Amino acid sequence: MWQIMKVFLLQILPFLLFGGGIYCQASTRRFTFVVKEASYTRLCSTKNIITVNGQFPRPTIYAKKGETIIVDVYNKGKENITIHWHGVSMPIYPWIDGPKYITQCPIQPRSKFSQKIILSFEEGTLWWHAHGDWTQATIHGAIIVYPKNGTKYPFPKPNVEVPIILGQWWKSDVNVVRDEALATGANPNASDSLLINGQPGDLFPCSKLGTFKLTVDHGKTYLLRIINAAFHEALFFSITKHKMIVVGTDGSYTKPLTRDYITIYPGQTYDVLLEANQHPNHYYMAAKTYSIISEACNFYDNTTTTAIV
Repeated sequence: MWQIMKVFLLQILPFLLFGGGIYCQASTRRFTFVVKEASYTRLCSTKNIITVNGQFPRPTIYAKKGETIIVDVYNKGKENITIHWHGVSMPIYPWIDGPKYITQCPIQPRSKFSQKIILSFEEGTLWWHAHGDWTQATIHGAIIVYPKNGTKYPFPKPNVEVPIILGQWWKSDVNVVRDEALATGANPNASDSLLINGQPGDLFPCSKLGTFKLTVDHGKTYLLRIINAAFHEALFFSITKHKMIVVGTDGSYTKPLTRDYITIYPGQTYDVLLEANQHPNHYYMAAKTYSIISEACNFYDNTTTTAIV
């Protein structure tokens, strides 16, 4: 009988060590992404865009360092779609977009694909977006990775955390813009506006009511998780009469750096502390394009997207 018990224990020991043990040590979060069309109005005109869960931008993924995320992607749209989890560790399969930018097989319409994301060393702000064609224009969102249990931020804990996603909006169908550029060999038409959290801001027609507003309490500190989801636009970003303390970039924390403005490139993320230390009032949060047309000549695009603090 004892020999039988020993054999049984030896058989289940690997499971306890490598199956059940791992499951207990690292938690798993599961999310559902439904890719579908939705109607959105910007700049006085309405069009259908491809969204996730009907949201633009977003949804936001929240997790902790050391956790595993599983995202079930259901494609209810009309086009093939892939989702790229920007800057995170992933198992390397032939069918999935991993850290080496392996091309993922597309998720076809009326199909589902589950993706596993392992947050082994990332902490701070990352983002996810679509791959293929120009679907990234409207399919993107933040990945917020908190410190793992038992650890803290390497800076004073902020009172509030806010994702700030910078993007672009074309009145035309983005696929039409893409096709025109491919047919002519020229650069794509410039977007009709930049966006802060999906809104052009009150400097644009039909946009004042939708302008993103961040209400703050005097004396509190806010962690802005800033993402540049634009295709090819390096952007200046600043907040009137406020300095910003950069404490992280691209999923890792850095030595604090205080600046009046930041320059953020496509695909880049910043973690920025904002101290609400000015006289209570309304202040612009703004982003604008920086372009270089030659080695000797710089110019600044006058299209500015705004939000209000």
